[in-house]
This record gives sequence, C-alpha cells and structure tokens, in this order.
Amino acid sequence: MKPEMKTIELELTRTIPASPIEVFDGWLDPKCPGTPWSGAAKLVLDPKVDGLYYWLFINEAGERKPHYGRFTILDRPAKVQYTWMSLHTRGLESLVTVTFQKKGEDTLLTLRHENLPDDEYGRGHEKGWGYLLSRFADRFPRDRDEP
Repeated sequence: MKPEMKTIELELTRTIPASPIEVFDGWLDPKCPGTPWSGAAKLVLDPKVDGLYYWLFINEAGERKPHYGRFTILDRPAKVQYTWMSLHTRGLESLVTVTFQKKGEDTLLTLRHENLPDDEYGRGHEKGWGYLLSRFADRFPRDRDEP
C-alpha cells in the first residue's frame, strides 16, 4: 500500500482597486491578464457549477503544461471555487478558492490553494499564483477617476 502524500495549503491576498463584481467578472475573463485562463495556448472554459476547464501553457523551453478541473462554486460576486490538476499536483486533485470581499472602495481578493503536494512542485504554486495575482491587480487602475 502506497503511503499517503503529505500536502500543503497556500493563501495569498491582494487588494484590488475595483468593486467585487468587477474583480469577480475579471477573474473569469480569459482576456484579462493575470487570470489562470489568460495566455493559454489552448483553452476550454465553461464557468458554471460542474463546468469543466482545460488550459494548456507552453513555457519558453517548449514544455507543455496542461491544467484541468471543474468549477464547484460560482457565487457572484463573492466566491469562485474549482478543482485543479496539473503535472505539478502529482496526480492530486487540489482545490482553489478565490474570494472577493468589499474593503472600502476596493476588493480584498484571497486565493487559497489546498491539497498541493508538499514538495518543490507544490510549493512552486506560491510563486506562480503570486506572479498571476500581481499581473491581475495591475489590470485595474489605481485611480479610477483619472481618464
């Protein structure tokens, strides 16, 4: 019998200068930089409960990195949750939960990724999500009153 793999959880936050509805909608928009769906070489995206997604990322070395899963919660504008599998989850079905909480005129985006393998590949998701969240936050202007 194979021993159970030790897992980790990651949590990252960003304050986004936009309403929760704008941030929620942006997160599901494949044209919005910084979302998991943007920049895919191939994308299938059906954002509804039990809807499936598949996206293929090809890195600079030409390595193909497929990601896939299904949406489990879509609660506009508060929460998106989906399963997440890739080569870097080592066969584990991990779970991504993104919440959008009003914070003054802004939105606090919290991304929690659970059931990742406790190894370099699992821990590498923190860097990947950090990069994406920074790109996503940059998509929203800091001063919404400027033209």
